Amino acid sequence: MKKNFKVSGMTCAACSSRVERFVKKMEGVMSASVNLASETLRVDFNADITNEAAIEATVIKAGYGIVHNGDEIISPAQYTQSMRRRLIYSACFLIPLLAISMGHMLAEETALFHMPDIINPISHALNFTFLQLILILPIVFIGRSFYRTGLKNLVHLAPNMDSLIAVGTLAALFYSLLATGQILLGNEDYVHQLYFESAGTILTLITLGKYLESIAKNKTSNAIHALLDLTPKTAHIEDVEGEQVIPVEAVKPGDIIVVRPGEALPVDGVITEGLTSINEAMLTGESMPAAKAIGDEVFGASINKTGFFKYRATKVGDDAALARIVRLVEEAQGSKAPIARIADTVSGWFVPIVISLALMAAAYWYLAGESPAFVLTIFISVLVIACPCALGLATPTAIMVATGKGAESGILIKGGEALETAQHVNAIVLDKTGTITAGKPSITDIIPEGVSQNTLLALAASAESGSEHPLAQAIVEAAERRRLRIQRLAAFNAIPGEGVEALLNNQALRLGKGQWLINQGVKISAELLTKADQLASKGKTPVFISTGTVCKGLIALADTVKPESREAIQLLKDMGIEIIMLTGDNKRTAMAIAHEVGITTVRAEVLPEDKAREVQLLQAGGRITAMVGDGINDAPALACADIGIAIGSGTDIAIESADIVLMHSDLRDVSRAILLSRKTMRNIRENLGWAFGYNILGIPVAMGGLHLFGGPLLNPMLAAAAMSLSSVSVLTNALRLRAFHFTPYAPPKRPRHKIS
Repeated sequence: MKKNFKVSGMTCAACSSRVERFVKKMEGVMSASVNLASETLRVDFNADITNEAAIEATVIKAGYGIVHNGDEIISPAQYTQSMRRRLIYSACFLIPLLAISMGHMLAEETALFHMPDIINPISHALNFTFLQLILILPIVFIGRSFYRTGLKNLVHLAPNMDSLIAVGTLAALFYSLLATGQILLGNEDYVHQLYFESAGTILTLITLGKYLESIAKNKTSNAIHALLDLTPKTAHIEDVEGEQVIPVEAVKPGDIIVVRPGEALPVDGVITEGLTSINEAMLTGESMPAAKAIGDEVFGASINKTGFFKYRATKVGDDAALARIVRLVEEAQGSKAPIARIADTVSGWFVPIVISLALMAAAYWYLAGESPAFVLTIFISVLVIACPCALGLATPTAIMVATGKGAESGILIKGGEALETAQHVNAIVLDKTGTITAGKPSITDIIPEGVSQNTLLALAASAESGSEHPLAQAIVEAAERRRLRIQRLAAFNAIPGEGVEALLNNQALRLGKGQWLINQGVKISAELLTKADQLASKGKTPVFISTGTVCKGLIALADTVKPESREAIQLLKDMGIEIIMLTGDNKRTAMAIAHEVGITTVRAEVLPEDKAREVQLLQAGGRITAMVGDGINDAPALACADIGIAIGSGTDIAIESADIVLMHSDLRDVSRAILLSRKTMRNIRENLGWAFGYNILGIPVAMGGLHLFGGPLLNPMLAAAAMSLSSVSVLTNALRLRAFHFTPYAPPKRPRHKIS
C-alpha cells in the first residue's frame, strides 16, 4: 500500500533525512521517501504489518508533525507573507543597530556621517552597549522560531540548519552579554568585543533567504495551482425543485448539470440534451473546439463555447479526469530521482559534521594563541556558512518544476525515476496501430469504372449500411460526410472473410475481395486488378464493388498515418535514438507504413504476448529502451520497458502501466519528454555541483583557511549572506526549467543541447 503524508516542521535536508530514516526502520515499511520541497512523505508499506497511525506516530517521535485534511495550516502564500513581515520588522531594528555599532567608524572615515557623542563607544560605553542590547532583543524575538526548532532538534540529537543558526547566534549573543557584564564592571575596553550586530545581521539575512526561498518554492508548484484553478467552484444542477447552484464538491454521479455558453464544466459526464462545441485543450491540447451531441462524453474544467446543454454527471471528485491528472503530477512532484541518494546520504551527516568542524577550528585557533574574539568569529562563521538546505532542495525543486512544465504541455511524468531514466533512452519501440497510425481505417483511394466517385461511394455505403465492421463504418462515414444518399437494402448477407452481398433495386450488390467477386461471376478488368495489387503493396486494403455481374470499381482503405508521425520519428533519429516498429499486422502492411514514416527496423506479425519479449531482447543487447503504445496488448511491454510511454487516447490499463503519459496523443511529445529529461538532469547536476561546491569551498574559508596564508578572516555576516544566497541560487536555477520550450531540437552527439 502506498500513502502520502504531509509533514510539518521540516526546515532543511537534515530534517527530511531524519524523518526518512525513522520511517524506513519500521517493520512492514518497504520504502519511504521525503520530498523537502513539497514537504511530503511517501511510504510504501504492508498494511498487514503496520498502518497509517503507526507511521504518523513514528514521524512525531522523530520530532515532526503530520498535517491532516481539515487541519488549519499555513498556505504557501501565507508563509511567504509571514516571512516578509518578519524580514521588514527585523530590518527596522537592524538598520539602527548597524548604524550605532558601526557609525563611529564611518564618522572617522568621512565627514558626511556624524554620530551623536551620547552614544560614542569611547566616552559613553554603557549607552553604546545598552542601546544595541535593546535593539537586538526584538530581532531575536522575531526570529525565535530558529531557536525553538533548532534547540529542540539539538536536544533530540538531530541538529538541523536551524540548530546551526541558533548555536552560532547564541554564541555571539552570550559573548556579547559577557562583554556587557565586563563593561558594567568598568572594563570599557570590552566595548570593541560586542557581537550584537553580527547576531542581528545573521538572523535578518537568514530570514531574507527564507523569504526569497518561499517565493521560489511557490513558483515551482504553479502547474498544480493552474490545473486546480481550471475547475469551477459551483455547479448548476437540475432536480425536482428546478435549477439550483451547489458547490462542485456536492455534485453526485447521476446529477443533471446545466451548462450555458462560456461556462466551465464542473465534473465529467455524458450529454443528455442539446448540441454544443467544447474547448478541451486542457486535456487534449487541441485548440479547436470539439463538436458534442447527445451521448458524447464531456470532461470537467473544459469550456463550453456555443450551445446550451445538459449532461449527467458520471465521474466526480477524485475520479474525474482532471483530478487524476493533478494526482499524477502531485505524486511525481513528491517522488525522488535516484541521483538524490547522494545528497540524502550527505544530508544525514551534514550538520553533526559541521558542528564538529566548527569546534575543531575554534579549538585549533585557541591553541594557536588567537584571542577569544577571533576564535568566536571562526566558530560562528563555520556554523553559519554551512548550508544543508541547498543539498536538500537541489533535486526535488528541479523535479517539481520539470513535472509541472511537462503537465502544462500534456506530458505527464509519473516520478523522478522515470525522469532520470528517460535521459539515457537510446532505443524506442513504437506500436503501429493508434501510435504511428490513427488507429482506425479511412478511405485513401476511390477508383470508379463507368460511374462517378460519388456514385461508387454511395453504392458501397448502401451495401455496408447493415454491417458493424470497422471498414464498413469508414465507408458509411465517408458517404455521410459527402452527404450522399444511402439506399435501403431489400436483403443483406455478410460472408465472413470475403465481403457482403445485398439486394438493391432488384439487383445483386456485392462488396468484398476481388477473388470472391470473380467466383460469384463478376467480371473485373485486368487494369483494376493490377491497381488493387499496387494498393495492397502499400499496405492498403482494396474493396471491389459490383452490381449484377459488372464491377463498378474499387475503394481502398487503410489505417492512415498520423500527420505528425514522420516528423516525430525524424526528431528522434536526430537525437541519435534507434527506432523499432512493433506490430501484429502482416509484414507487407507493416513495411508500407514503416517506409512512409522513415522507419527501417520492423518487427511484424508479433503476437500481443510476445511484445514484452521483443523489448527484453533489446534490453539484453544493452539498449535503454522506451516502449510507446496505447492498447491493452501493449501493457506488458510498457511495464517491461525501461520507460513505458502511453498515448493519452489509449486504454486505461496502458496508461496505468506507463511511466509517462502523452495526453495530447502527439508522437512528437516522445522527443519532447526525453529532451525535458535531459534538461532536468543537467539542471539537477548543476544544483548538486553548486550545493556541494559551495560547502566544500565555503567551510574551509570560514575555518580560517585563507588566514593561514595571510589572507582575510571571513566575517560571520558575510557567511550568513552567502548561506542564504546558496539556497536561493539552487531554487533560481531550478526555475529556469519553466522557460523550457522544447525547441529547437538539438542534433545528436553534441555535448550540450541548446534549448531556447
